[in-house]
Amino acid sequence: MPEKNTIDKQQMRRSFEKAAAGYDDAAFLQQEIGDRVVERLDYIRFEPRRVLDVGAGTGFCTRRLAKRYPKADIIALDIAHQMLLTAKQRESMWDKLRGRYQYITADAEQLPLADAGVDMIFSNLAVQWCLDLEQLFREFRRVLAPGGMLMFTTFGPDTLKELRASWAQVDKAGHVNEFEDMHNIGDLLLQTRFAEPIMDMEYMTVTYQDVFRLMKDLKMLGAHNVTTDRQRQLTGKAHLQKMIQHYESFRTDGVLPATYEIVYGHAWAPVGQMTTTAEQSLQASIPLQSIQPIKPKQN
Repeated sequence: MPEKNTIDKQQMRRSFEKAAAGYDDAAFLQQEIGDRVVERLDYIRFEPRRVLDVGAGTGFCTRRLAKRYPKADIIALDIAHQMLLTAKQRESMWDKLRGRYQYITADAEQLPLADAGVDMIFSNLAVQWCLDLEQLFREFRRVLAPGGMLMFTTFGPDTLKELRASWAQVDKAGHVNEFEDMHNIGDLLLQTRFAEPIMDMEYMTVTYQDVFRLMKDLKMLGAHNVTTDRQRQLTGKAHLQKMIQHYESFRTDGVLPATYEIVYGHAWAPVGQMTTTAEQSLQASIPLQSIQPIKPKQN
């Protein structure tokens, strides 16, 4: 059983509220992953009538889901109200007239939705911000109709490993968010009685000229450290310089890498009672990795 997350959820929500205005300027990685997971839907024969986008943010994936499922009603849910206001501003005039989107500011671990009320739950890089994954998946199961589909992405434990290792040379405080292992997530899907869960992962790297640009991007995304054991005082210049010195040891071909472990999850809400065989049918497909550097957009 994985431990409960150490995220300070109130601080996380405030960070995303502040980040909403400039979020898309730094969200090149999130958008790339969103495009990849939406593309996976092309290989699944499924036509939901009602889609829930959990952690919808500024609506990047919400709009792609609407295009992928033109007959479906779309619910965009996020814990940060300002994110959804930004998403609403980007609706097309046609969708506004049709009233196709519904926006809900809420915590994913306490969904304000009726039982079996949606046919599909989609979530791109929001699972890692939840405190209790078992509670989250139980809520997903509750609101999914029988035969409904869950598709999500999250970060794995190797994410930002260079930054974590560099801070570890400075002190013992929590400077980088922790992320759950793929196999633990798969086990939880089974424990919460999802059918046919499939987990796989890939590594992606973003390259930077210096550490400050990486830290700036994390702040712009609202994704800087929000763990409960984070250092509450300002980091001293000497500590920061020591961290940067250690990070420089990772420099390759003139750039600094920031590794991201991307975890993909896919499962179904069972139509009937799951059998023992089904509960034991966890499939983990881990492809050979090709780490593709991604360069952040230049301002």
